[in-house]
Amino acid sequence: MHRRKALCLCLIFGLLSIGCPKGKPEYDQGKKAESLQDFDAALTYYEKAVKANPANANFRIKLDQVRFEASQSHVKQGLELRKKGDLSAAVAEFQRAQVIDPSSPIAEQELRQTLQMIADKNRAADAAAEPPPDPNQSSLASMPPEIKPLSRAAINLKLSNDAKVVFDAIGKLAGLTVVYDPDYPQRKINFEINNGTLEQALEIAAIQSKSVWKAVTENIIFVYQDLPQKRHDYEEQVIRVFPLANTTQAQDITEIVTGLRQLLDLKRIQPLNSQNAIVIRDTPDRLQIIEKVLQDVDKARPEVIIQVEILQARTDRLRDLGIAPGQKASISITPPATSSSSSTPSTLTLSNLAHLNGGAYGVTLPSVAANAVLTDTESKIIQNPEIRSVDGQTAKLKIGDRLPVATGSFGAGLGVGGTAASGFVNPLVNTQFTYQDVGVNVDITPRVHPNREITLKVVIEVSSHSGDATIGGITQPIISQRKIDQEIRLKEGETNILGGLFERIDSRTVNGWPGLAKIPIIRRFFSDDNIDHQENEVLVVLTPRIVRMPEWSLASMRPLYTGSEANPQVRRESDIRTPAQPAAQPPANPPATQQNPAPDPSTAKTAKLRFEPPTASLKTGQKATLGVVVENVTDLSSIPLLVQYNPAVISLEEIQHGGFLSGGTQEIAIVQQVMKENGKETGQAIVSATRQPNTPGVSGSGTLLGLVVRAIAPGASNISIVQVNAKDSQQKPISLVTSEATVQVQP
Repeated sequence: MHRRKALCLCLIFGLLSIGCPKGKPEYDQGKKAESLQDFDAALTYYEKAVKANPANANFRIKLDQVRFEASQSHVKQGLELRKKGDLSAAVAEFQRAQVIDPSSPIAEQELRQTLQMIADKNRAADAAAEPPPDPNQSSLASMPPEIKPLSRAAINLKLSNDAKVVFDAIGKLAGLTVVYDPDYPQRKINFEINNGTLEQALEIAAIQSKSVWKAVTENIIFVYQDLPQKRHDYEEQVIRVFPLANTTQAQDITEIVTGLRQLLDLKRIQPLNSQNAIVIRDTPDRLQIIEKVLQDVDKARPEVIIQVEILQARTDRLRDLGIAPGQKASISITPPATSSSSSTPSTLTLSNLAHLNGGAYGVTLPSVAANAVLTDTESKIIQNPEIRSVDGQTAKLKIGDRLPVATGSFGAGLGVGGTAASGFVNPLVNTQFTYQDVGVNVDITPRVHPNREITLKVVIEVSSHSGDATIGGITQPIISQRKIDQEIRLKEGETNILGGLFERIDSRTVNGWPGLAKIPIIRRFFSDDNIDHQENEVLVVLTPRIVRMPEWSLASMRPLYTGSEANPQVRRESDIRTPAQPAAQPPANPPATQQNPAPDPSTAKTAKLRFEPPTASLKTGQKATLGVVVENVTDLSSIPLLVQYNPAVISLEEIQHGGFLSGGTQEIAIVQQVMKENGKETGQAIVSATRQPNTPGVSGSGTLLGLVVRAIAPGASNISIVQVNAKDSQQKPISLVTSEATVQVQP
């Protein structure tokens, strides 16, 4: 008995296993995990279901959908972690999202952006410069030459003279040669610059004299008058190809070219649609502006996936119950025959009415129909498509049939003899057919905002073929339509019920004898009750998700200086800032002779500072005094100096009073500070000598100070004055040219 029960159970389970498709348990567990929004677990279950039954299309569709959902959930978690500043954990989430869905652009994009943020955070210095070119290989120049002056010292200069004299003075300070256009005119300008760079000095002189300067070589500049024809003759031109990585249509390139023409008034620009590139020939400054603009606008457009769920439910219920009694009765009279031999009744006359009997009458009674009908119809249509679209472009989805609809004009038909027949329509005259899409039609145009919100322009139409009508002899379809046309703005992942279109029709028909049809109990025998109930509902649900965002960065948002309307140009940061102060730590190789601003060239002699003697030779441990001598100075009142030397070879022991600034009668204030770090000299010293307040300055030549140095180790050391801020009794700056001395230490 027990064996039979066990056998029956085995047979039952065997039949159930045969009837249940492979992978169904894993699929059910995956649906349960998906409902709990545990997308990682759901992905695992769906993968097992597909592995068990690879041919099941439903399993594969669910696997693809959940793979996308799981990847998006990790992207969302990574964004939250990045907002909190946990970049390492955010990278792990983005990498997990990329492993789950390798085709996800948003995961790759966010991972790259986060890694860049980490690199920027940990970067201590700029990227290494490109390796120098091979001197054995000659190549074409890519850009015009840039000036490389012998001196980059700050310029302090005040002149009131011809523009050529001003340019020559600036060139001598920097060690540049200045040449002029043969037509360059004479023009007196009042030039003044305090603590400025070489480029700033040249720019100010050019503005005041209405001139333009350009580099011919690294140490020669050319100056010409600022006129349109002169610019056309002398402005350097560069040709460059700009490839565009994210244009997909010729219209995109045309739009970029049109914008560049309007912004910069370009004349030589050529789009290459076949190569997705733009070729431009213009000045180097304009090309750099164009490069910045193209880097900012040539980015991949955002992409969005919209999950659309459309549910159409229809219910029809019909109840027809009761007895429908007849509602008509007819009476016929048969007159007697005129003769016994004739079977055809004779015509009824008035004289026959007196001879009518019971056999002359015929009564037809109404029939009775008993109805007992119950109809219950329920239909449900579900559409769950996914639409992927690029920002600003309309995505279309059409699911259903295309029905022919007659269009055109109809003419009257021709009767016999070629005449127009009344009431007859010829369906073949000027009749055309167009096809109309019937089913689910979805048109969505997304617009992605920088805050990850999405605006959707939505047109959704749900239509069906509900019947036919004959018009002009042609059967035309009757199409029921439900349409939604609106614009909404949603957050990423926000689900919105776009519209619930509900239609309900209730009708009741009672057919029976008057009076008896309303008596409560017996009305069932004398009436027929017909109830028709129809419900139709359409529900549309939209869920947008971003799969790609534009890679905007702080560099993209950074403005760019572009010069004036007539002369677009770019400038480096160093061109608009004052020269930086020298570093506290001297370089390993002491700099070459640096020059401070020169005096007015109109004066006969130039004021300068020098060391006396210019060279000295010492042995280790010996001391020597180097005098700081000023020549051709006028009204000198104070002179702060920054002295630089090599602390590994010599040390600065003492600052002595030279006597020139005191004039032999007044006391002067001498301040000295030898820079030290951790008890060791850094190789720089600040020395300042100042006369008494409210006293005139001194003029001429003489020894200002004496620097006492001591030899420490064998080697050579240059002693130079890297900065001097001399002022007269009116506290106006005095320009001085400096030189340097060399100390050689023997073992």
